[in-house]
Amino acid sequence: MNRVSIIGLATAIVLAILANATLFQVEQTEQVLITQLGQPVRVINEPGLHAKIPFVQTAISFDRRLLDYEVPSEEVILGDQRRLIVDSFTRFRITDPLRYYQAVGAAEDAIRARLNSVVSSALRRVLGNEQLLQVLSSQRGRIMSTIRDQSNAEMAGFGVVVEDVRIRRADLPEENTQAVLARMQSERERVAKQARAEGAEASARIRANAERERTVLVAEARAQADNLRGQGEAQAIALYADAFQRDPAFFQAWRTLQAYKDAFATGNARLVMTPGDDFLKFLSQMPHPQSAAPVLTMQPAAQ
Repeated sequence: MNRVSIIGLATAIVLAILANATLFQVEQTEQVLITQLGQPVRVINEPGLHAKIPFVQTAISFDRRLLDYEVPSEEVILGDQRRLIVDSFTRFRITDPLRYYQAVGAAEDAIRARLNSVVSSALRRVLGNEQLLQVLSSQRGRIMSTIRDQSNAEMAGFGVVVEDVRIRRADLPEENTQAVLARMQSERERVAKQARAEGAEASARIRANAERERTVLVAEARAQADNLRGQGEAQAIALYADAFQRDPAFFQAWRTLQAYKDAFATGNARLVMTPGDDFLKFLSQMPHPQSAAPVLTMQPAAQ
C-alpha cells in the first residue's frame, strides 16, 4: 500500500468520525435537546436527520410518548375519618425538554421521585375532603380530575404535563376490613332473624285462621246434624204416636219385640226381674188384638 492510499484511508476514517459526531437521527417518538459544553442551545422536535457541532455539542433525547408511573400504595384518611389503602398510577408526558433538563437533568427517571411526592400530596389533599361513598361511587371521575389538575399546577415548572391520575384499587385496612365484614355478617344475621320471625308470625296467623275456619265448619256441621237429627226424631215420635193411637195393643207388642231383639241380640245378656214381671209374657203367650183395626206395616225409626 502506497502513501497516497494510506492518506486517503485516513481521510475517510476521519470524515466518517466527523460525520458520526456531527449528524444524528431524531425519531418520531423523540425530542432532542442540544447542549454546548453543558449549556442548553436549542430543542429539536422535528423528526429526521440533523447536525450539531462535533465534540462540542451533545444531543440529549427525551421520549415524547405517554409515560406511566405507578405510585406506591399508601394509606389515606378520608373526610369521614375512614382509612383507605389507595393504589394509583399516573400518566405523564414531557412537553418541554429544556425546562425538564433545567429542573431534573437528563435522566428520565429523575422526574418520578418528584411525581411521587406531588401526586401523593394531591391525592391526600383531595381525598381528605371526600367521603368513602363518594370515592366508591360514580364521583370518582371528578375526584381524579381534581387530583390531576392540582398535580399539573405543581408540575408546571418541570416541563411535564400530567395527563391522567387513576385509582387502580382502594381497599380498607385489614383491621377495618374485618370490622366491616363482622358488621355485614351481623346485619345479614339480623335480616335473617327478622325474616324467620316474620315467617313464624305468618305461619301462626295462617294456622290460627285455619283452626278458626275448622272450628266454624265443625260447629256448623254439628248444628246442622243436630237439626236434622231433631227433625228425624220429631218425625219418628209423630209416627209412633200415630201408630199408638191406631192400635195401642199392636204398638205395645211391637215395642216389646224390639226390646227382646235389643236385649237378646248378643246372646249372653242377663236380665234381673221380679217373678211377676210382664216383660217376658210374650214368650209364653201370644198377644190378642183388641179390635179389628187395620194392620200397619211400619219401619222402625232410626235411633
